[in-house]
Amino acid sequence: MDFDEYQIEARKTAIYPQVGSNLWYPALGLNGEAGEVAEKVKKIYRDNQGALFSDIVLDNTEAICKELGDVLWYIASMATELGVNMSDIARANLAKLQYRAARGKVHGEGDER
Repeated sequence: MDFDEYQIEARKTAIYPQVGSNLWYPALGLNGEAGEVAEKVKKIYRDNQGALFSDIVLDNTEAICKELGDVLWYIASMATELGVNMSDIARANLAKLQYRAARGKVHGEGDER
């Protein structure tokens, strides 16, 4: 499955107020789900005495991936609300990162590095 196929299928499950003209709901949902990903990783970090990677991380991969799937759904929903294909977003992002890498500007802050 590619991004655009996912986006089409994800839209079929969209149930929120004013679907088709509501950027607020998926934007807020994206923030919440990204927070859930961070929360899972934080608890693994805490429970593993600060180790960044170990079997405890691998044991929680499925749970983390479920949250990442929710993040993906909200990204798809936002893209659809904006009338943009996810594949176009992905291509533009890679082009931006490759341009930065070619100039040695991957590190730092802000979009215009």
